[in-house]
Amino acid sequence: MSIFTGAGVAIVTPMREDGEVNYESLARLLEFQLAGKTDAIIVCGTTGEASTLSHEEHLDVVRFCVRIVAGRRPVIAGTGSNSTETAIYLSTEAQTIGADALLLVTPYYNKATQNGLYRHFKAVADSVKLPILLYNVPSRTGCNLLPETVVRLCRDVENIVGVKEASGNISQIAKLAALADGAVDLYSGNDDQIIPIMSLGGLGVISVLANVAPEQTHEMCRKFLDGDVSAARDMQLQALELCAALFCEVNPIPVKKALNLMGMEAGFLRMPLTEMEAGNAARLEKAMEKYGILRK
Repeated sequence: MSIFTGAGVAIVTPMREDGEVNYESLARLLEFQLAGKTDAIIVCGTTGEASTLSHEEHLDVVRFCVRIVAGRRPVIAGTGSNSTETAIYLSTEAQTIGADALLLVTPYYNKATQNGLYRHFKAVADSVKLPILLYNVPSRTGCNLLPETVVRLCRDVENIVGVKEASGNISQIAKLAALADGAVDLYSGNDDQIIPIMSLGGLGVISVLANVAPEQTHEMCRKFLDGDVSAARDMQLQALELCAALFCEVNPIPVKKALNLMGMEAGFLRMPLTEMEAGNAARLEKAMEKYGILRK
């Protein structure tokens, strides 16, 4: 059984000006997502600034999300690392805390061969019983998880069930879908490719867009899954300008700015990320107004 279908949000981690996690704001953001029909909560991923959280903070944020969500949606914890030992530690702790599933990014900086990736992911999966989604985002990691390796892992390792595909390479994703023959739960990792990837057999998206438009992102996926492909396609096309604005600077700089513009108190960014440039902020604000999620 799949972990979820539809729109999962890659949720931000709100920060105070002193850099501390703002748990009061995080609780409000989680309730906003649940009210907006988001189908899963993905915590401590790229959008959640996991790379600048200490291990203790990382696990505290996962623990908090599990407590607040309280079984109303699956909570998927990002527990990947470029160190296999660290990924095993975070994954086993997230399982103890009560996460429903894990998201494991490919090892970054040191990268790995495809065989190394296989051994890395298998070692982490063997340390836990939770279902696992792999995460392929070569633009962030410098490491591309090839379709053959994804399929091999999903077939060989019982609790590796799918992949968040954010390579942007639709040909590679089509090859994965062809090789998988139903063995891989496929999710879009790019908001501008939700419907294209679902048309190849994808189950939904792990989304940045859903932070600011949870109901719209959920409905886009739901319409496709219900067979209303035309309406889903139209929703995808209507969101393209906002999707582009949300990635005109490195994620999560724009999405935190967008939430702040909406009064959602996402707060500040941890260095080395910095506040959005004025020209890009104006572009984002205009796209939000056009999409109907910001009113002056």
